[in-house]
This record gives sequence, C-alpha cells and structure tokens, in this order.
Amino acid sequence: MKIKDLFTSAASVLMPRTCSVCGKPLDLDEKFLCRGCLMKIPRTHYEDITFNPFEQLMAGKVPVEHCASYFFYHKADPYASILHDMKYRNMPTLGRWIAERAAREMMPSNFFQTVDAIIPVPLHYTKLASRGYNQSLYLAQGISRATGTPVVKGLKAVREHSTQTHKDAVERMFNTQGMYAASKRHIPLITGKHVLIVDDVVTTGSTLLACATALHQAVPGVKISLFTLAAAQLE
Repeated sequence: MKIKDLFTSAASVLMPRTCSVCGKPLDLDEKFLCRGCLMKIPRTHYEDITFNPFEQLMAGKVPVEHCASYFFYHKADPYASILHDMKYRNMPTLGRWIAERAAREMMPSNFFQTVDAIIPVPLHYTKLASRGYNQSLYLAQGISRATGTPVVKGLKAVREHSTQTHKDAVERMFNTQGMYAASKRHIPLITGKHVLIVDDVVTTGSTLLACATALHQAVPGVKISLFTLAAAQLE
C-alpha cells in the first residue's frame, strides 16, 4: 500500500468519509459518492433530447442554443444532499468533481463541442464573503477540466438579492431583474463566441434568464447555452 493510501486509511478511521447521498462510509477508491448512488443518479439525459423541458422553459424569453442539466432533484430526495453539501456545507470541490464527471459522461452528445468559454453565474460580493466561495465557479472548473474550454468570469452580480427559496416563479423573476451585468473587461473574450452559462440548479429559470439577458444586451450576437448540475422536474 502506498504511503498516501496509509494516511488516507488512517484519516478515514478518525474522520470517516461518507457518501453525500446515502451516508454510507466510502471505500478508498470512492470519492464523495459511493458506486451505488452514482449508478442510480436520476439522470435527465436532456443533452440527447431535442427541445427538452429546460429548453422549453427558456423558449420565447431569451435566445439560447442548447440547455442541459445532469440530474433531477427534489428537495426531499436524497440526491438534493449533493447540492446542499456543495453549496452550504463547505464542500465546493464536490461540485468540481461531479461537474467534471457529468461533462465526460455527456461528451458523446456533443453538447460542449462548440462552446468557446464557460461562464459561471456570479455571486454578489457580500454573499461571496459570507459563503467563502462561488459553487458555480467550481462547477465551471469541473466542466473545463473535462472539455479543455476556458472559464471566463464574464458576468458580475451588481446587486444583492434575497433568497429565492420560498418565492414563486413571478417573485423570482422580479427578484433577479437587473441583478447581473456583463464584465466589461471580459467582453472582448466572448464577443462573437458561443458561451456556456453554468449554475447549480434550475427551477423557474429566472437566474439564468437574467444572466443570459445581461450578456445579450452587452454583447450582441453572442451565442448562449445553459448548463445546470441539477434540475427540478420541469415537465
């Protein structure tokens, strides 16, 4: 056994690593999720569906090329723990790991093939200071690792907003209006390009709509696709 594995084994005894979904202790060769939960992850396969529910959600609101999400979730579902761990329990590297895995799994669909830049949905500086990291940036980094496409911080949050959790679709839309703007110094990097906006979850689509609208206003002709790690049941 390698020295690194010995240290990992010792650490696992003192502080057992557990699956984010089922809570089962992880084997040495498992990371974040156990094999069983990875096999059962409720995939959307949106990348293989023409005019999928995510694309239907955005239709008529803002021009987008393609939309996809990796897995379905419901707040009461065990897989929601992936989002909670990544977002609220100081495990952003879980997001980077699973986003890389998602991108590699989705590669045969060519969903990422023509994307020139990956843009994470930004956090306002007050929320970033409170949380300590932007989970969407980690997701973007994971996709970049799999595809080789660069991450560009092409958006900024220009105002803080209240939590979206208990708001309905209309309230979410008004809550996010004017919240994002294109980063002026990054505009040359995305002008005439196809960009992928990345976020952790899509429910009503209001956040992604606000981001895409900000880019279209600042960079006419930019092509935009959307990716989220998870999706509420949009059908």
